[in-house]
Amino acid sequence: MNNLKRTFPVPLLSRLSSTAPAEFVNRNPRNLERIRIARKPDGYHLDKPGRKFWHKLSLVSSNRLVSAQVVHFINGPVIEAKTSEWALRKQLYSIKDTCAYINLGRVFAQRCLESGITEMYCDIKPVEGGKVDRFLKEVVKGGVKLEEPEVYKKPNPWDQHRPEKPWEVAEE
Repeated sequence: MNNLKRTFPVPLLSRLSSTAPAEFVNRNPRNLERIRIARKPDGYHLDKPGRKFWHKLSLVSSNRLVSAQVVHFINGPVIEAKTSEWALRKQLYSIKDTCAYINLGRVFAQRCLESGITEMYCDIKPVEGGKVDRFLKEVVKGGVKLEEPEVYKKPNPWDQHRPEKPWEVAEE
């Protein structure tokens, strides 16, 4: 075999990187929520409590199926998982028993993490050891927090406590 030295053209990375725009425009509509500076809707003081959220967990149980949703305060349902979906129903004996709630919690948590929603508001009060309690435990075990962080408020110059800014990363 010939030991021919193959030469490839030098990548144009240095020239291409210089043509990149100097400022970055983030087009993620939920970016302000992720860094905790977006406004949370308060509603009116006569409204039902529990209106202050960006994302809310909604669990609906009917005679035929169980459905879990993440509801955004403006856009409505963002993520949904149902026990009547073919892939989930095919693996279940019954779509209303405790096993269905547990597996729905696993699938729902996975979909939330895949879409980037790791924290949501939950006002569901489950009975200890019940189906809904097992669903919520599986969602938490899947990596989703069932409480949203507070909105970052800029401290006044005279405040003694200055919280860490959520958009700055402090490495240890």
